[in-house]
Amino acid sequence: MKRTILTGILALAAGLGMLLMAQQPYAPAPAAPAGKASQTGQAAPAGQAAPAGQAAAPATKAGPHPKSAAEQAALQTLVAAQRAGDADAMIKAAEDLLTKFADTDYKETVLTLEAMAYDKKAAGGAAADVTNEQVAWGRVMEVNPQNIAANLQLGDILAKQTKDKDLDRDEQLAKAEKYLNGAIAGIKTQEANPAMTPQNLASMKLNESEAHHGLALVAHTRATANTDADPKKFDPAVAEMQTAVADDPDQVAYQAQLARMLHEAGKNADSLALCDKILALPDLNPTIKTFTTTLRTEVAKAAPAAK
Repeated sequence: MKRTILTGILALAAGLGMLLMAQQPYAPAPAAPAGKASQTGQAAPAGQAAPAGQAAAPATKAGPHPKSAAEQAALQTLVAAQRAGDADAMIKAAEDLLTKFADTDYKETVLTLEAMAYDKKAAGGAAADVTNEQVAWGRVMEVNPQNIAANLQLGDILAKQTKDKDLDRDEQLAKAEKYLNGAIAGIKTQEANPAMTPQNLASMKLNESEAHHGLALVAHTRATANTDADPKKFDPAVAEMQTAVADDPDQVAYQAQLARMLHEAGKNADSLALCDKILALPDLNPTIKTFTTTLRTEVAKAAPAAK
């Protein structure tokens, strides 16, 4: 998952960094010259001409911006930590910033960068880091329920960690499905934007592939939990995984998972053909090669029974 979702998040971080670099150093608005304030002691509202003898109110900056030199420095510390690839420093910088500047215009971005840092730590497999990542993405969702990265990551986490015998299986799978479909809806909206460049569209397609991969895992867990012997129960999982492969044909791990699901669905001829295609690839990842080789042997034994 890291290769796809981080595309958008890194762009977000880069955008924050460029914004901060482009801004002039924060400077407080100059005080009104002596003798220029009105008798009421108040400046004219922004956008209106000041009465004679009264200082005009400083114009309010449009769009997100640091509200003080200290906030700008805190944002720059966070961006520096992100560029250095230091996950712990990113988390500390984000928490320090949110504690000191709770009204920052960059709250969603800051929380996203913090979640991204936990995602990096969670790649090591520690359960505590995965839990922290899930909490972090949840905080992003509180600010913006339509955040594509948060929906995608939360859906992916739940799809992967929910097992067929879990007591809360149905509830967790429903949540995963909701998040992943929310991510797809957001991606579709982005793809329809005429301002999207071909590179942006390609990145969105990879993210969409990741969402369908998560939906395939959801459908697979449901099928596994279903005691019905009919192999067609795996068809929804196969369909979602086929979409994931179509959207990201270079993701060989998805192809190997699809081969397994095709076998489970009783489509052994298709599974065997896909195994052969995977094993013919040059420089195949050793783990995927071992998985696919073992699967091919299993499928070949069952192939005569395929219809």
